[in-house]
Amino acid sequence: MDSVLEELTGVLAVALSLGIPIVAIIAGVISNIKKNNNAREVRRLIIENHTDLETAKYLVEEPERKKGSNPYPALRWGCVLIGLGIGAVLNYIFQLDGREDIYFWVMLAFGCGLGLLCSFIIEYNLQKRDKREEAAFKEQY
Repeated sequence: MDSVLEELTGVLAVALSLGIPIVAIIAGVISNIKKNNNAREVRRLIIENHTDLETAKYLVEEPERKKGSNPYPALRWGCVLIGLGIGAVLNYIFQLDGREDIYFWVMLAFGCGLGLLCSFIIEYNLQKRDKREEAAFKEQY
């Protein structure tokens, strides 16, 4: 009975691991098709209702990116991965593999946190510099 349950568990794990990406891809395609259909319908209604040019531009154009979004995603991920590498190196140096699993994860979490902290400091300084440059440009022109 136990061997049948173990086999069934293995088959279920494989089916789910293959099924989840397939469902995600299908959902993405369906979402994209619906978005395109909605955009086409809006354009058709704009033409049928003889909407003025400014309103039509407002309805058709893509929304602007949020100001609070991260303009430096590669920097953040790079710092996180460097931090994870530092955590793995520290784990290797202190030879914590054999003792307990928690120390391994603590070192990786420490490295990840260190990477995020470095990323925050760098992004903050870059954004301050960008604001100063923008203010100087506006003042100049």
